[in-house]
Amino acid sequence: MKCPFCGHTEDRVVDSRVGRDGEFIRRRRECLKCHRRYTTYEYIEDVLPHVVKRDGRREPFDRQKLRASILKSCEKRSVGVQAVDDVVGEIESQLHDRAEKEISSEELGKIVMEHLQKLDPVAYDEVRGLQRDDKAKAATAAKPKAVAKAK
Repeated sequence: MKCPFCGHTEDRVVDSRVGRDGEFIRRRRECLKCHRRYTTYEYIEDVLPHVVKRDGRREPFDRQKLRASILKSCEKRSVGVQAVDDVVGEIESQLHDRAEKEISSEELGKIVMEHLQKLDPVAYDEVRGLQRDDKAKAATAAKPKAVAKAK
């Protein structure tokens, strides 16, 4: 493991603990060069479905991107980081249980919104309001194009 402080590659494990239901291992490490301590997390590498975007692009499911978006939606709310991590874990479990190798971004969004509604109804309402605004703007932008084509 490479030390995040000095870049040295040799360390020793000071402490290891199994995390939430055996999903990961948390290790405290000490660099043998600078003697500073840092934490690493080991996860089982899972094959999650690819997300199919509206324009047809496919990209691998990104746990950190999902976590960041949920944290952003709950930014001004009193939602704990652990609660967000639990929701991300639940969504990942749902994706594992699916047999499909791909999921549309719209379907993934619906799953996230269901969990967000349970996590914090106010944050859910704010995100829904933003989605409605975006759809209204898109519809308004499409009207002048349709009028121009009619002429």
